[in-house]
Amino acid sequence: MQTSSDTALRAAIIETCLRMNAEGINQGTSGNVSARVGGGMLITPSGVSYAAMQPDQIVFVADDGAWTGDWKPSSEWRMHLDIYRDRAEAGAVVHTHSTHATALSCLRRSIPPFHYMVAVAGGTDIRCADYATFGTQELSDAMLAALEGRKACLLANHGQIAFGPNLDKALWLAGEVEVLAHQLILASSLGEPIILDAAEMDRVLALFADYGKQPARA
Repeated sequence: MQTSSDTALRAAIIETCLRMNAEGINQGTSGNVSARVGGGMLITPSGVSYAAMQPDQIVFVADDGAWTGDWKPSSEWRMHLDIYRDRAEAGAVVHTHSTHATALSCLRRSIPPFHYMVAVAGGTDIRCADYATFGTQELSDAMLAALEGRKACLLANHGQIAFGPNLDKALWLAGEVEVLAHQLILASSLGEPIILDAAEMDRVLALFADYGKQPARA
């Protein structure tokens, strides 16, 4: 039986999907969004228009991958569930086919430290996971390898995925990855971007340990 908080979270997942498309980091129903709940996760259904999606269509997938009901979960549910299994800090996951991140992924290029904001994903670069067919465990395994020490990665010939403690922060990070991909493509069209060295990125990462944290907001 759904609780009021459960219904609110389902509605928030739909709102995140609508924002994802409105902000231009996804198209149609190609992306997917989830949030961690007790015993598993809530995730968008497969192939349902976000504008028409209703809270009762958001699918509960248990920790063991089992699901029931009239609606199938997103074909990418394995990636979401494996992030929750592997990363205790993950509270929400956003997967998109954002244009510039996808373009880089089709070249199978990671995003190097050409700009200090690369550190928002948790490391000195944003890796591109090896290619595997969508919806497979092989893709999920490749993603987890690329996410080691990171909160976002590209997915070869596919798109990007990002996670955060909540829906807002996961969506924000996906947006940042897309902006960085766009900037890298623009810079590369003008010449060879200057890459920040390891010592500078170490300093940036140390500063980012408190990035966005206000004293009045724990």
